[in-house]
Amino acid sequence: MVEHSGLDIMCLNKYCHSSSSSSSSEHEKKIFTKLKISLTGDYPRKNAEILSGQYGINVLLIGAALMLAIAHHGPSVKEEHLLSFITCLMILQLIWMMWYILVRDRQKNLQAEKDVHATTCWIRGGLTLLALLSLIMDAFRIGYYVGYQSCVSAVLGVYPVIHATHTIAQVHFLWFHIKDVIKTFETFERFGVIHAVFTNLLLWCNGVMSEAEHFLNNHKRRLSALGYGNLSIVHSEPHCNCTTSACSMFSNSLYYLYPFNIEYHIFVSAMLFVMWKNIGRTIDLSSNQKRPGTKTHGLILGPILGLVALASTIGVLVVYIIHVEESVQTRQSAISMFYCYGIVMLVFMCSAGASGLLIYRANHMPMDTTKNPSRQLDTELLFGSSVGSWLMSWCSVVAVLGSNSSPPYRWTNLIYALLLVLEKYVQNLFIIESLYRQWEDGEREDPELPAAPEIFSVTSSLAPPYNGIINRAYDTPDRACVTMENEQEENGQVYRCPRKPSEVPLPVGKKVAERPSVKRQILKNITVFLIMCNISLWILPAFGCRPQYDNGLEQETFGFSIWTTVLNFAVPMNLFYRMHSVASLFEVFRRV
Repeated sequence: MVEHSGLDIMCLNKYCHSSSSSSSSEHEKKIFTKLKISLTGDYPRKNAEILSGQYGINVLLIGAALMLAIAHHGPSVKEEHLLSFITCLMILQLIWMMWYILVRDRQKNLQAEKDVHATTCWIRGGLTLLALLSLIMDAFRIGYYVGYQSCVSAVLGVYPVIHATHTIAQVHFLWFHIKDVIKTFETFERFGVIHAVFTNLLLWCNGVMSEAEHFLNNHKRRLSALGYGNLSIVHSEPHCNCTTSACSMFSNSLYYLYPFNIEYHIFVSAMLFVMWKNIGRTIDLSSNQKRPGTKTHGLILGPILGLVALASTIGVLVVYIIHVEESVQTRQSAISMFYCYGIVMLVFMCSAGASGLLIYRANHMPMDTTKNPSRQLDTELLFGSSVGSWLMSWCSVVAVLGSNSSPPYRWTNLIYALLLVLEKYVQNLFIIESLYRQWEDGEREDPELPAAPEIFSVTSSLAPPYNGIINRAYDTPDRACVTMENEQEENGQVYRCPRKPSEVPLPVGKKVAERPSVKRQILKNITVFLIMCNISLWILPAFGCRPQYDNGLEQETFGFSIWTTVLNFAVPMNLFYRMHSVASLFEVFRRV
């Protein structure tokens, strides 16, 4: 300590000071050089992200400007102009996808990196089903154009043909290339992928606008029939006679297929956005592993309750659509029935989500903090799409508390709105916590059962593989026997060595049947029940059961124009939230 103090005192002279300052300046130069290298190395990627993102946003805003002009129903901008713009965007995306596929085919010798978390087979299968329904809608559009081709623009015939071609090519792209991690032509590919993202977003916006306008016209007709005043209804029928007898059937059937087309485009845009985020990304091989198959043992209560919820939903939908256009008393009874049904459904969903959260609190499992763009996007979309429903719910609360009228469904509307806010709180928390749990590393399949004896050591799965020379004579006979057996099985030979009788009785078969724990069975049943409930709550507004238009409380408080504007924003967001929750809950089911 004395020598150390002496050295400290000696270092107070000017030579020591100059040496320390020179060393600090050299250290600062090294830090600056490293920072400069990191900035210059990362600059092209960030620059391409910003430029491509701005390009995509401006493409979307051009389409939004055209849609706003069309909504005014003025003589200057018509639907043909918007469809021509979207058709050009789809053709550009088709050219880019063809170029990308050709380049990938030429690079078959190079093994491309894949992000296994980008999507799953069942998501692509569901999108394929939605794409088939979109193709049926395109066929109806073509039939509608053939009937009115003498007095409508040719764009109405070209658009469904290009859209059908775009749908088929895009589904092929999703099945074979959506997991690719692009490392070549990164700047160009960023523009191509973001163009595809915003083209699908614009197609989603166009579908939402057409479906909302159709529903609003039906609502105005209903109000006019009930004597609520003269409301202007926009007639979009062509000014000529149809040459076929199926024009009205084509026109009416389109609006039953719009919900599927809308969900198809918004999901595709989300998947393509994950691909855009993966461009130039370095994949962590330790976390980029495919999960084993999902076990369905013990799934009884969840599917049964889910099917009951789905059956009751279909019954409520049929009764509501039939009775909402009848007399005032029958209409009020239909609205009251919807709110009572919704309260029961939301109470069960809140209870199920809270039970799952309690199970997570009881099990102190570690959280997965690895970088995963797909999971991060799921979290952001859950929160973002909840905003529409929350806005609609709080508007309903304000309307109920401030309204002078007192229909029979006034207070059930209030309870329903508050439960809707609470249900999204609980469900979002349950989904996000499930997605960020480390199941494989944090918990064994059944912690209550005794561990089966292993022929390998405990640390063999934790230590890195040893690549040096292995002394076979040092290994135990059982380990050597297993090693010889595995090597000969790989070479196509059959070798069996004698086994010691195990202390744990094993069932007859190739694999040991592992029974999942009770907690996992409960979580799986909760997840299946929530999946069916979210499908049910998607079906109702998608096919015309929207009491927010019909109860009159919100319209009395906010006015017709403001309230319809709120609903035109909130209802599509709520529909997307329900379908996105179904996709996220499927992922939760696989992880559990």
